[in-house]
Amino acid sequence: MNKPLEKPSLNDLMKKAQEMQKKMQEIQKQIAEMEVIGQSGGGLVKIVMTGQHYAKRVTIDPEVLKEEKSIIEDLIAAAINDAAERIERGTREKMNVLTGIKLPEGFDLPPT
Repeated sequence: MNKPLEKPSLNDLMKKAQEMQKKMQEIQKQIAEMEVIGQSGGGLVKIVMTGQHYAKRVTIDPEVLKEEKSIIEDLIAAAINDAAERIERGTREKMNVLTGIKLPEGFDLPPT
């Protein structure tokens, strides 16, 4: 005969919730400290961005400065978008480790 499954005690549930909260805080810290490089134009424009979507540095190859203003603006925007996507991918990967669940593309997480 099979034993009935034991229900976890309230203390067990609270302990697990606290462990999960600590892991979540650590991941949020890792994400905030993360830095990525977004690029466009084959690396002619680079943006260094933190996990909190703060742009730290912009690097533009001098050759790009010979282009029309609208092209330069488009390259900068594309590099920013590339950096933001890299942050989102990194965030999903870190959350997958915590939850053991693969989060879908475009899944929005609460701000850190």
